[in-house]
Amino acid sequence: MSDIPAEEAARHRAKMEKRKAVQDAEVASKTQEKGLLIVHTGAGKGKSTAAFGLALRTLGQPEGQAGTRVGVVQFIKGAWHSAERDALAAFGARVEWHTMGEGFTWETQDLARDTAAARRAWEKACELMADESIGLLILDELNIALRYDYLPLDEVIATLEARREGLHVVVTGRNAKPALIEAADLVTEMTLVKHHFKAGVKAQKGIEF
Repeated sequence: MSDIPAEEAARHRAKMEKRKAVQDAEVASKTQEKGLLIVHTGAGKGKSTAAFGLALRTLGQPEGQAGTRVGVVQFIKGAWHSAERDALAAFGARVEWHTMGEGFTWETQDLARDTAAARRAWEKACELMADESIGLLILDELNIALRYDYLPLDEVIATLEARREGLHVVVTGRNAKPALIEAADLVTEMTLVKHHFKAGVKAQKGIEF
């Protein structure tokens, strides 16, 4: 038995009925379907993590349907072991993963090498964009490559805007360029509120890698 008075329960029910009607009308008004350009940026943790969550959502669709394969191109994180890659390997050929970077610029200390690696990664990204079996393409840390001018911003944005219909592309990394934000359909900024590194806690399995 509930201890909530009948009048209060009735008011709540009426309020929720009105809210549901507004929500249903809002959902019904959205009729367009398209491939989205999604940007995850900001100083907070979780940009790539959120992108891989979308990968799982795509892979959770019935196998065999069009656009249920996932492509991943990593622009910077070349030397790092990726537990996400190991986990997604369980989906076999439904995931195509390419780690093309050689580490952050302060690790390589070689501009020509970093630029060449970014160009190779971008060429692979363009190849995957043309693959009609891929419904979601994650361009991990592309924002970093653009921040350091490893790739021409105008070329990247023009290619992303001209991508085939129905393809969702997720771009991750801090310091997204304003022009990319303007071109995107969905932009999420991860805000840093508190981070365990500041308290001397090192990177840990299952959290950072």
